[in-house]
Amino acid sequence: MKVLFMGTPDFAKTILEALHENGHEIAAVVTQPDKPKGRKKILTPPPVKEYAIEAGIPVYQPETMKNGAFADTLAAIDPEIIVVAAYGKILPSYILDYPKYGCINAHGSLLPRHRGAAPIQRAILMGDTLTGVTAMYMAEGLDTGDMILKVEVPITDDDNFETLHDKMAEAGSRAMLDALLAIENGTAARTPQDDSLSTYAAKIENKDCALSFDAPLRDVFNHIRGLSPIPGAVALMPSGRTLKILAARMTNEKTDKTPGTVLSTTGGKIAVATKDGVIAITEVQPEGKGKMPAAAFLNGRGIAEGDVLTQPQYE
Repeated sequence: MKVLFMGTPDFAKTILEALHENGHEIAAVVTQPDKPKGRKKILTPPPVKEYAIEAGIPVYQPETMKNGAFADTLAAIDPEIIVVAAYGKILPSYILDYPKYGCINAHGSLLPRHRGAAPIQRAILMGDTLTGVTAMYMAEGLDTGDMILKVEVPITDDDNFETLHDKMAEAGSRAMLDALLAIENGTAARTPQDDSLSTYAAKIENKDCALSFDAPLRDVFNHIRGLSPIPGAVALMPSGRTLKILAARMTNEKTDKTPGTVLSTTGGKIAVATKDGVIAITEVQPEGKGKMPAAAFLNGRGIAEGDVLTQPQYE
């Protein structure tokens, strides 16, 4: 089958690479326009574009697809199937309806749970112990199409957003390879989703990063690792400056101190009271600086025993 691939970030790049290396005919790639990054605002291509150029695959970066803006290009490519993975824009009906074998998507959750833009982060934030990738036919609703198959991925306490993202990208590759094979063989399932079981994985906003220690230990732990290494869970120091907390571990210690109180700064960690326990912070990023081990931050006397970390307020 002639494939048009649509995707943008590293998650999508991993899937594109798997399809290409396994012999699928990738007629073209559609990805988001280059965007400025870093303090110097250097115009940077998406990871999918970088791989496509290396592989000699034609690349298109339309600013919009609305009102038939991409119709002529789509007809010229003439794909038999469109494979989508984290493209980042809603596809209009004329694109969804074009290919003979439809549009299929690799969604980073076990649908119908975690429909939406941030399923990997939300799975950790919600305390899930199992997630995965669903290969699905695309429809005009938000991640509501019929399911073809699922590849499960366990979530362990050692996972954060970064490690789970990489596992999910590999699972997404397996899911899409299997889905394409099933479609080619005429054996692909079309299992409707149970809308009553759906949850919404909203895009991560600044307010989602604000960390409250006045929550159960497990919830604080999940909050930190679900947003690590980016964008990072944020606490407010007594100085009024922010502190991103990038890594931590749960302890068996108990305390009756006010949640957020720094209990100790020894052993290269910052022990902080939560609602029902103590969390040991091991990696941070102070405001205006790079990430560093907690030990390095403590050597700079950035925080002291008895200080209280509070929750920032974002509108």
